Amino acid sequence: MTEFEYSSGSLCLDLANTWEDRSDPASDRLEDYNDLLDWAQGAGLVGERERAELGKLAHREPNKSLGVFRGALDLRDTVFQLCSTTATGEKPSPRDVARLNTFLQTVPKQQLCCGGECCEWEWPAGKPDLRQVLWPVIQDAADLLTSPDAARIRECGAPDCNWLFLDHSRGGRRKWCDMITCGNRAKARRYYERHRRNL
Repeated sequence: MTEFEYSSGSLCLDLANTWEDRSDPASDRLEDYNDLLDWAQGAGLVGERERAELGKLAHREPNKSLGVFRGALDLRDTVFQLCSTTATGEKPSPRDVARLNTFLQTVPKQQLCCGGECCEWEWPAGKPDLRQVLWPVIQDAADLLTSPDAARIRECGAPDCNWLFLDHSRGGRRKWCDMITCGNRAKARRYYERHRRNL
């Protein structure tokens, strides 16, 4: 099972971050529909039973699962383009907005369920659908881009990392997706450059 990171603060950004360095194809962690299911299970979008059902369905319908997987990659690229542009303060391109709107048209309407302590939205129950793992991601992308949190979208400042994240720091000046990895590497590079110049 492929290991994924879920630290961006947003479901759609977590999907975008499955490709860490877009200049390096080897850093892409999604290779097929099964990887997408692994990611979805780790994100809490499907449980073990649903994941098994969708895996069997994908095996029975390889052409359809390949089409859904390619759609997932297209969605990931669309989210990345929209959110990366938003992070720089630029206006998203009409083409990317149109692509996300096309994805939104494929999402079934959620239903209000009030069976527990509080009411919540639920996806309609029915037979397994290979696209169901993408529905919450598409909705999350639309919700994020139309919320005040859109102003908090950032892209990692490391030259070899394209991860996106929500900056909830007090000053709103966070530069790195993760201080332990990218932040420390950047500090080490600056330290090395300073000392190399002083030699």
